[in-house]
Amino acid sequence: MPTKAVGDLPLIMPKTRKEYTDVDRKVVVKNFCAKKIWVCGIGPDEYNRISACETAKKIWEALQTIHEGITQIKQSKIDMLTTEYELFRMKDDESIQDMHTRFTAIINELHSLGEIIPRNKLVRRILSILPSSWESKVNVITEAKDL
Repeated sequence: MPTKAVGDLPLIMPKTRKEYTDVDRKVVVKNFCAKKIWVCGIGPDEYNRISACETAKKIWEALQTIHEGITQIKQSKIDMLTTEYELFRMKDDESIQDMHTRFTAIINELHSLGEIIPRNKLVRRILSILPSSWESKVNVITEAKDL
C-alpha cells in the first residue's frame, strides 16, 4: 500500500487511489500478482496461516517462518538431521530401495535447509552402511576409478 508523510509530524498514512503515481500503481499490481501466485500455489492449511497477510513480502516471511522456523529452530533441525544422517543404518529386513528412500528423505531435508553434503560423501556413506553380504560389491565399487 503506497503511503505518504503527513505534515511535519512523523506520521505516515496510506495514499488514496487518486494520489497514486504510475510507480505506485506498478507496485500495487506487482504485489497483487505475487499474492495471487502465492495463494494459488499453496494448500488450504498454509492459506489459513497467511490469509491475514497484506503484502507478498509478509506472505513470504510467514511461510518461511512456518517451514524453516527462526534461525535457532532451523539450526536445531539441521543438527537433528545431521545426527540422523550420521547414525543412519540399513535395517535387517529392509530392501536397498527402501533404505535409499529413507536416506534420500534425510538428505533432501538437509538440502532444503541449506545444508549440502557433497555427492562423494553421500556415496561413501551409503557404501559404509550396507550389510556384510554386500561386501564384495562394495569392494568392487570402491576400487573403481570413478567413486
